Amino acid sequence: MSSDATLQQIAESIPKSVLNATDKDLEGFQKIIEESIKLRESHRNLQKLVKNYSTSMIQRS
Repeated sequence: MSSDATLQQIAESIPKSVLNATDKDLEGFQKIIEESIKLRESHRNLQKLVKNYSTSMIQRS
């Protein structure tokens, strides 16, 4: 079973403060989300690099 939230669960959990936010606030929030996604992707890529490096070092041994 996956622990990922569904889009509906995410939408239902949006606080009223976000729903009532100004456009400027939402733009800032969007930038935070975008950077968080980039960070998550970078972290995944780093994990792959470390795994590949570790695997190649083991194979050379």
